[in-house]
This record gives sequence, structure tokens and C-alpha cells, in this order.
Amino acid sequence: MSSQSQQQMNKRDLLENKRKESLLGGGEERIKSQHSKGKLTARERIHFLMDENSFNEVGAFVTHRSNDFGMQKQKFLGDGVVTGYGTINGRLVYVFSQDFTVFGGSLSETHAEKICKIMDLAIQNGAPVIGLNDSGGARIQEGVVSLGGYADIFYRNTIASGVIPQISAIMGPCAGGAVYSPAITDFIGMVENTSYMFVTGPNVVKTVTNEEVSSEQLGGASVHSSKSGVAHFSFINEIDCLTNLKKLLSYMPQNCEEKAPSQPYQSANEQRDQLKNIVPENANQPYDMREVIEGLVDEESFFEVHKNFAENIVVGFARLAGRSIGIVANNPSALAGVLDVHSSTKGARFVRFCDAFNIPLLVLEDVPGFLPGTDQEWNAIITNGAKLLYAFSEATVPRITVITRKAYGGAYDVMNSKHIGADMNFAWPSAEIAVMGAKGAAEIIFKKEISSAADSDQAWKEKEAEYAEIFANPYRAAERGFIDDVIYPEETRSRLISAFSMLENKVKNLPRKKHGNIPL
Repeated sequence: MSSQSQQQMNKRDLLENKRKESLLGGGEERIKSQHSKGKLTARERIHFLMDENSFNEVGAFVTHRSNDFGMQKQKFLGDGVVTGYGTINGRLVYVFSQDFTVFGGSLSETHAEKICKIMDLAIQNGAPVIGLNDSGGARIQEGVVSLGGYADIFYRNTIASGVIPQISAIMGPCAGGAVYSPAITDFIGMVENTSYMFVTGPNVVKTVTNEEVSSEQLGGASVHSSKSGVAHFSFINEIDCLTNLKKLLSYMPQNCEEKAPSQPYQSANEQRDQLKNIVPENANQPYDMREVIEGLVDEESFFEVHKNFAENIVVGFARLAGRSIGIVANNPSALAGVLDVHSSTKGARFVRFCDAFNIPLLVLEDVPGFLPGTDQEWNAIITNGAKLLYAFSEATVPRITVITRKAYGGAYDVMNSKHIGADMNFAWPSAEIAVMGAKGAAEIIFKKEISSAADSDQAWKEKEAEYAEIFANPYRAAERGFIDDVIYPEETRSRLISAFSMLENKVKNLPRKKHGNIPL
């Protein structure tokens, strides 16, 4: 073999060796340690997330530049994060996956540069970004350089917001400044028992407040999916997480300039007789609005978001005749479906996502009003309720409301009423559209008559019935044009399919401005 051929072969061997080294991350022992915790490696996660053989890595040979604290002797190809692009269900997606086997997945200057490069490409080419987070935080050996890397990522998260979908999966620790990147993204999923998020950890909490708390209690998947609302999803394991992220993406467009992909749908009999008997005759009896949703949308297409947080409102994606829609629905089975601080912010956030990405909105309304009390007032129900009002008012996507039962007070206005720009508003015969319930209204309007009557209880009942006859129905609103039609429950699906089809090419431009000032 000639020396030139030998040299060429050596170069090929060098490349092959470096590729193998990069694939090993922090080495076999650390990979075993990762597996022993019930966690996949960074590359295994990408394997299960992306279409087979579609992933193209970017930056596999990058290493850190730090020479302090003996770091020049510890270098790993890739520097703790695997970045690249590929497809999910045939659609282009960019991904970064932090590698806990390399310096605990800590973020260095070059680690951040790799993530930023991927995000820049995603924005430039109009495709979603998925971040698989598993990191001990900033690489303390690099000091402010590492902190600067975080800020570079935060900035891109913000610039990309509303331009491309951004999804975060917390697959391990995510603490300190690291939490703010996922917080800016559109959706956060966490894995039960192996992931956690917090700004300050248990040790700091104990030092400052003398409170004993575990990482799971402080910032685990259960806490953030039910108490704080930081996480939109809690998954039983990593495979479950990755599988559901793929499903979540299927409801979204690639970017803000496109529409969500439709699935093939064969039109058939759209009558849904099971909807006839869901709403109870007794106006005070609860029912689960999810039953209504399941009866309206394509079979098994409802994908709920924030399921365990603020359960008095239900939000999520679904398909109607194959088309992607977003659903916001009061849920009478939890707190009677009232609007409160958490449900208002939950609904507003979801509405704004759907509007940013051209996903039509369906609102199912059964709301007795806003939750009263000092707790709500002191926690700014005024400001938080206004968030939902603001979100609906500025939304330019097709918007349809169906009032199934109660629509009382200011909550009637807020829940996508005709007055704040809804395109089509329907009501079922069971709908009650009024300032308040008949009992309370009668007490106020007929206070003198009731108090002066020989039998005040009987008088109250009579006046309550009088008010109910006038207002506890949808026809006063329909007379005014606030309701476009009163429809039977069983025909709702066909009417929605027709209405959304009619609104498909809706164009509505808001007044020119830099941006609004939503009440945060």
C-alpha cells in the first residue's frame, strides 16, 4: 500500500474513531449509571423521538474551551449536548438533547452555542424546536461565560415565541437559571419520579426557610402539573413522554405562516345522539364537559393539555372532520366550572398559543361566574380574569362558542362572546344567559315584594320562577343577535363542521402596533 493510501486510510480511521468517541458521551460507566436511574441517554431519547434514520447531528465534535480548574484535561466530544435535525412523522423538527453523562449535562459556553445554532436554524427555516432537558445547571468552572450562554438561549426562546412551536421535555434535573428556557417555551412535559424543576433546591430552601423538602416535593412532575401549573403534562416514563410529544406536534403547524396539517376524513352521518342527555335537567347538578367534547370531536382525537391543573376549565387539541382545533371549555364537575385565577391564566395561555399558530378555537361554555372570596381578590382575580378576556379579544383565528347551560355575568362576556369578536355563537335549548342565577336575581330585583309578602319563601319562589321564565333561556340573546342560532345538542357536530369550514379563509387584521400590553 502506498504512503498516500496509508495516509488516506489513517484519516478515515481517525474520523471513525472520533465518531465512536462522540457516541459514547461520558463513557460506558456513566451510561450504565444513567440507565440504573431509569433514564435513557441523550441519544436514545432522540432515537425514540425521531423517525428512523432521519436524525442528522450538528456539532458532534465540539469541545469546551475552558482551561481553569484542570478542565483542559477533561474534554468530551459534543460537550454534553446532542444537537441536530430530522423528521417526526415526516415533518422537519430541530432537537437538542442534554447528555447527563458528560459533566452532569452542565451548560458551558460551547454547549450553549450548539443549542443556539439549532434554534437559529429552526427560526430561519420555520420548523419546531424540541428541547430534551437533563442538566445539573450552569458549569460552575466557567463562571459568567456559562451564565451568558443561558441568556443567549433565553433570548432566542423569546424571539422564536409565536414564530415556531417550542416544546420542552424535562427528563432529569432542571434547576436554577436553566428553568427559564423551558418556561418561555409553549409546552413543558415532565417525567414522574426522575425529573424536577426549581429555581432554588432543597438545600437552599432549608438554609433560608428551615423547611425540609425533597426534590420531588419541591419541583417534581406531580407538583408542577397539578399545583403550580408550570408543567402541562406529567408522563409515567420517558417513552410515554416522547410518544406523547410526537402526538402533540401532530396538531400544530410548522410555523406561524402555515396551517396545521389535516388528516383524511370521510364525511358521514354527523348526528350525535349521545349528546342529548349529558346536561342534567337540574341546573345545579354537575357533569363532565369532557363527555360533551368526546361527543363532538373526531373519535379519540382529544388531546388534553394541563389536565391536572385548574380542572374547572378544560383545554386541549382535537380534530373535527380531520382538521386541528383548540378547545377551551368550562367544566361543571370541578368548582361548578367557575372562572378563577388559575383557570383564567390556563385558558389565556392556551388561547394565545392557538391564535399564534392559526389553530381555530371552539369554546364550550357553562360558567356561573367568577369565584368570589378574599383569596381570589387578593390573588388578583381581576388581573388574571382580564388575561382570558384579552386573549380572546385579540385572537384572529376562527372562533366559535357553544353555550350548553349557564352563561352568567361577566364570565359570559369573557368566554368568547359575540361582543369580543367571536365569529359564530350557538346555544343549546338548556342555555341560560343572564346577569346571574334566577334565585339571586329575584332576591335583588324583588326584595321589597318578597320581604312584605305574607309568605316570603313562597313569594321568593314565585319571583324566581318569573325571572327564570324571562332570562333562563337563550332566546333573549338570540333576539338581539348575540346568539346566531339555538341548536339541538345532537346536531352540534354537523353545525360546527359547517361553520369552521365556512370560516376557513377568515382574514382579520388588528390595528397596527408594536404589541399590546396584556395584563400580566
